[in-house]
Amino acid sequence: MSKKYIASKIIKLVLVIIICLVLIFINPKGIFNPLRGFFLRVSAPFQRVFYGFNEKIGETVFFLGSIAQLKTENARLIKENDSLSSQVANLKQEKNENEALRKQLDLLPRNQFNLIGADIIAQDPQGMLNWVLIDKGNDSGIESGMVVIVSDGILVGKVTEVYSHSAKIDFLTNANSSINVLDLETGAKGIARGEYGLGLILDMVTQTDTLNNGDSIVTSGLGGDVPKGLLLGKIKEIKLSADKLFQGAIITPIVKYSNLSTLFVIKSNK
Repeated sequence: MSKKYIASKIIKLVLVIIICLVLIFINPKGIFNPLRGFFLRVSAPFQRVFYGFNEKIGETVFFLGSIAQLKTENARLIKENDSLSSQVANLKQEKNENEALRKQLDLLPRNQFNLIGADIIAQDPQGMLNWVLIDKGNDSGIESGMVVIVSDGILVGKVTEVYSHSAKIDFLTNANSSINVLDLETGAKGIARGEYGLGLILDMVTQTDTLNNGDSIVTSGLGGDVPKGLLLGKIKEIKLSADKLFQGAIITPIVKYSNLSTLFVIKSNK
């Protein structure tokens, strides 16, 4: 037999089988019920296998979907937790800042001066703490030359430049800073100068005056630009000037300028 003949026979046989199967499944008027039942009985084991296989696939798909959903839910919960942690940290910081500010307010000489509080918003980019910028300016009545203090009437600097909504404060440690002062314990008078952001030095004290380590240095009120009695710091070390005509000292500031966040500008005396 030729290959063409065999192929033709196979095709015809396949077509007959397909037609028979279609007729069995369509089952017009129930004619093929016996064959249909036989076929279903024979294929039942295979159907159970395929059904179980499909069921497993369905369970696997559901399981994988559940994992994806859990990952999404977990990511959402982590995000919410991070947000809540951030809120708690901000609240704690605000609480600490409020407590620190309340302590400062309690210690301020409000019975002597009209004060306006301001927050530091920028500082000397060189890191020398020569100056800072506060968030109050002309709009709040601040003017150049006004004195800046913190709690307990501690002098820290002066307003040197004023803008609409901000002002520049030069700290006492600024090299341009110069304040008339006196030794609170002995009455010795001199000038406190800034040392390029590094500290304060007491200068121009006559040899006949007395200075002691640990003495408090306050403003003398001479010149009229700074109120009398504002505290700067304490004498750390006494030394003579280069020409030995005057004596001087190193002053240790009472506050650490790098830790300041809120300042108070003296607008006027009461």
